[in-house]
Amino acid sequence: MVQEAGTLGRKSRVNIPFTAEQFYGVFAAYNTGVWPMQFPLLALGVLAVVLLVRQSIYSSVGISAILTVLWVWQALAYHLALFTVINPLAYVFAAVFMAGAAVFFWQGVLHRRLNFKSIPGWRMRAGWGLMIFAWFIYPAWTYLSGHRYPAFPTFGLPCPTTLFTIGLLAFLVKPYPRSALAVPFLWCFVGSQAAFVFDIQADLGLIVAGVVGLILIMQSKNLTTSLDKTLNS
Repeated sequence: MVQEAGTLGRKSRVNIPFTAEQFYGVFAAYNTGVWPMQFPLLALGVLAVVLLVRQSIYSSVGISAILTVLWVWQALAYHLALFTVINPLAYVFAAVFMAGAAVFFWQGVLHRRLNFKSIPGWRMRAGWGLMIFAWFIYPAWTYLSGHRYPAFPTFGLPCPTTLFTIGLLAFLVKPYPRSALAVPFLWCFVGSQAAFVFDIQADLGLIVAGVVGLILIMQSKNLTTSLDKTLNS
């Protein structure tokens, strides 16, 4: 089934400088090369959720620091170290992901402008939904679609980590800077192409995450009252 999915991706791709087999091969190289770092990365995600649920004066700074680490990791360990081998644009992706990490560090760690709290409402439901999707539904769906480890997008790679990130950002307390959402929002629409081109169907979740991200961007300033009333009704 993996080979069938790869064939579908190869036939349907448009102006993509690598094949489906090469794309899956990068996942395999990553998972075998960084083993067992998948577990510490997942532990960081769990710690972020614990900090969110068990609020303290350090929670928001801690969550921002974890997001910084996750996005630096994606930039260096995936895009720069591996994806550049098959895609020259990966150098741009690495720079953009580093910029996203810098925003989390600047806004959330240094200036403490990112405040995360679990407040009942649509954003809390969306946040939990996206994080649960990233951790449980995404890998299950990917497996059932025919993809097998190690040629498999694990947590710490861009698409599942972006889903998780926007899930966390849904807990931001207004007002918050739009810049924190910029890179995750953009990657939703870059990464979601894999659902159509390479048959990673779980990446369709990035479209939903992108919609959530767009609403969060709109809500970061003054476009909040009527939208909140509509979504919470």
